[in-house]
Amino acid sequence: MRVNAQLVDARTDRHLWAQTYDRELADVFAIQSEIAKAIADQLQANLSPDEKSAIERPPTNDITAFDLYTRAKDLLLTASASSAGKADYLQAIDLLNQAITRDRSFFQAYCRLAEAHDALYNGGYDHTSARLALAEAAIEAASRLRPNAGETHLARARNIYQGYRDYDGALAELELARQTLPNDSRVFELTGYIQRRQPGRYEEATRTLERAIELDPGNVVVLQQVAAFNYPRLARYADAKSAWDRLLAITPDNVIAKAERARVDLEWKGDTRPLHQMIDAIRATNPAAVKSIADRWLICALAERDAAAANNALIASGENPINLGSENVLFSRPCVEGVIARMTKDDAKARSAFTATRAEQEKIVQAQPNYGPALCVLGLIDAGLGRKEEALREGRRAVELLPVQKDAPDGADMVKYLAIIAAWTGDKDFACEQLAMAIRGPSSLSYGQLKLMPFWDPLRGDPRFEKIVASLAPK
Repeated sequence: MRVNAQLVDARTDRHLWAQTYDRELADVFAIQSEIAKAIADQLQANLSPDEKSAIERPPTNDITAFDLYTRAKDLLLTASASSAGKADYLQAIDLLNQAITRDRSFFQAYCRLAEAHDALYNGGYDHTSARLALAEAAIEAASRLRPNAGETHLARARNIYQGYRDYDGALAELELARQTLPNDSRVFELTGYIQRRQPGRYEEATRTLERAIELDPGNVVVLQQVAAFNYPRLARYADAKSAWDRLLAITPDNVIAKAERARVDLEWKGDTRPLHQMIDAIRATNPAAVKSIADRWLICALAERDAAAANNALIASGENPINLGSENVLFSRPCVEGVIARMTKDDAKARSAFTATRAEQEKIVQAQPNYGPALCVLGLIDAGLGRKEEALREGRRAVELLPVQKDAPDGADMVKYLAIIAAWTGDKDFACEQLAMAIRGPSSLSYGQLKLMPFWDPLRGDPRFEKIVASLAPK
């Protein structure tokens, strides 16, 4: 086996060091240690005894287990931005469980297993106590192996944050992690994610995530997060484009990043042309990738009032849950069919679609009754069916479960959907009141969404709504 190692300054692309290693495959972990020591020497880093021990300790002695772990790690890096996120997380869990079966002392695999379970819970794919218990079991296993390791505290911080929204507890764990991982970008990354949930800390969170990028310029996950969430919610659209450009310089074939970069003009200026053109290009040159950008195609089609394109995008999405711009609010295919039918004023078809999806959405809510995003989708369905009292009750309950004071961005999304529910039920006063609240802080709402998306059609022409739209127009 031959390994070519290079040390490159990611800021300037200047090559600092290179070495070739020829070894037997069984020596792969020894090579890792050699490379780490050589890099530390090149950087003239003074390693503590713990750091030296960490470099010399192989993650596992089982090469097959390590291969399974590496494949799972790669899936976890991309799952959050993937339209097949749930399937990717489940596959990663399966791979990690296989790795752990082969090596019960594989510490890093337990940490990643906890991360995958927490992501399923936090993302709304399986927001149940059973999923949370699986994450905690993995953390306990990691803790038994290395109770004081920074990675153990990092895993526990993620679980406390994503599982319980206990921001202070999670930040305390991150302080413990920082003691042994002082310049680890993952600590800054998770700190930034927590800070942006806290009211009034979104700009601070953005600076923290920018620091994570400085420490790890090639980290496409953090670049994706600031490009897709932080910069747009702060109306820093030019910075969002720049972040997508940096990401694409690292992964030039990333079709999701290409589509998201093109979507910036839709959000910023209400201009669908760049996104439309990008989707056409991807469909023409890379049809296998269309499923991964089906959500973006659907958003573009709805903004352009193109029902045929919207239905084609819906077909392309397959069985994946559909995201229409809010981080954790997921729609079923029949629900979106109802939205398309409403857009074209086909009331009978809309009612049929919403009726078809209501029972399934109610089951989702019953399985995770304290999860606001699932409840607000049920409220939207009931609004589409003319069940005004039920719809408003469900929308209000979603806001109660996830208030802005508890989670600034997701709480604002709950208020946004309550505004849509109110608009669909004919209560324009309440809808405009809630919409005004939703745009006060960092919000997923944008000028382009309010100007173009059919969700807001019942409010068009109302002076209060038009004033809000104008307030978000590019200056």
